[in-house]
Amino acid sequence: MSKVILFNKPFNVLSQFTDKGTVASDRKTLSEFIDVTGVYAAGRLDKDSEGLLVLTDDGVLQQEISNPKHKWPKTYVVQVEGTPTKADAELLSSGVQLKDGITRPAEAEIIDAPEGIWERVPPVRFRKSVPDSWLMITITEGRNRQIRRMTAAIGFPTLRLIRYSVGNFTIDEIPNGEWRKTTF
Repeated sequence: MSKVILFNKPFNVLSQFTDKGTVASDRKTLSEFIDVTGVYAAGRLDKDSEGLLVLTDDGVLQQEISNPKHKWPKTYVVQVEGTPTKADAELLSSGVQLKDGITRPAEAEIIDAPEGIWERVPPVRFRKSVPDSWLMITITEGRNRQIRRMTAAIGFPTLRLIRYSVGNFTIDEIPNGEWRKTTF
């Protein structure tokens, strides 16, 4: 039976169990939160992103989730600087031109600030003169920092990025910094 762990990764935590950086640092890793051996992250989640990280000891499942050819949907709750319109969300939905090519069409909608979202440590830096808004974006590819680059490309820099789901796996009922085992 495969081990599958759903972890609600906090901000500023690396998506690996050791810090192999060349400079000594105090960066947090998964080992400070998860005491299960033999599991590895299925996909990436940047240290400055939060939310769902799926870990498993099943190489086939890890490949299924990680490889964009399998098109597992990944849904993000995104706080952006500014006030996007429905037309802006439609730009994300139709595909955005980035330096490495146009993105696959995404699902994107403007949402109210999500309930139950934990405080980020450290807090997001806001500009008093610029409003912020929330989007829900679902993609089926996983380019490096893709959501951040997509929102910036349409004029709304990302302030906070929280992955809510990968396929049918979600962070529902998992507090930030906590994990639970599940089955696949």
